[in-house]
Amino acid sequence: MTGAFGVSLEGKEPPEAMRDIAAAADAAGASTIWVASHLFQREPIAVATAALAATRRIGTALMAMSPYTVHPVYAAMAAATLDEYFPGRVQLCLGVGAPRDLEAAGVEAKEPLRTLREAIGVARALFAGETIDFAGERFRVKGRRLATGARHIPIVLAASGPHMLELAGAAADGVLISAATSPAFIRWCLEAVRRGEGAAGRSVRKMALVYSSVDADEKAAHDRLRRTLGFILRGPHHARNLELAGTTLDQQRLATAFAREDWPEVDRLVTDEVMRRHAASGTPDQLRAAFQRYRSVGLDEIVIAGAAGGDALREILAIAV
Repeated sequence: MTGAFGVSLEGKEPPEAMRDIAAAADAAGASTIWVASHLFQREPIAVATAALAATRRIGTALMAMSPYTVHPVYAAMAAATLDEYFPGRVQLCLGVGAPRDLEAAGVEAKEPLRTLREAIGVARALFAGETIDFAGERFRVKGRRLATGARHIPIVLAASGPHMLELAGAAADGVLISAATSPAFIRWCLEAVRRGEGAAGRSVRKMALVYSSVDADEKAAHDRLRRTLGFILRGPHHARNLELAGTTLDQQRLATAFAREDWPEVDRLVTDEVMRRHAASGTPDQLRAAFQRYRSVGLDEIVIAGAAGGDALREILAIAV
């Protein structure tokens, strides 16, 4: 795989698996370990600290911390403190958060565009070392600055809707497109990012999470990720992603099958064709071709997702890097 790549942790990994994945990524030259901030999974700041301590050069990104569950002052504190201990190895990724996770926690995500714009503004001012006087409609911070002083920490915005993507281009340092998205959808997303870049006269780094699996048997590779992709693609907010990829998938039936834990039905609905269009999965040749398709739409970095452990990641990296 030509170009930069990262590796994601989803919060499901126990400590030994996390350390093994981090070591494999570090040894292979990955730029960043993207540590997910999924509610009810492992806490990302602690995981990021452990990953940084266990590696020599790879960076981490807190991904994607939601201002609905973590105040942007606290998110900036966490990133700045990590950067103080591990200089130049930290990024802060902000995002609304997974809709079903927020719902399960009783959190309502009102006015997401305004909320994320203000969260970026708060974090940006704090990272500049300023005594902040921020008076937004969602957040108000007055007369304080970070004890760490100024820190050069990139701010990445996780986005998928057109207005949020434009905000990433206009105000963040990078954009992260979510996993299970097709190259066609990512191309559409990056067009919106570029509109934001053009309006602001700037350029941002463009990244996407790509679920990845490899095996000599194509079906065996797909089966490792099939239910994970089904879980994601059942969400109604993926309708445009499916449409642009030309994917036929009954999202309502899939959501019902998940609710009933009807795994044979889930496996039937998430066909091999769905897997080919929404992941880098299959035989070694198919994996290479898939990564090339993702890279060709204009990504600066592919973030490999879905590796169950260090050995699985090494198999992917042996083909992809």
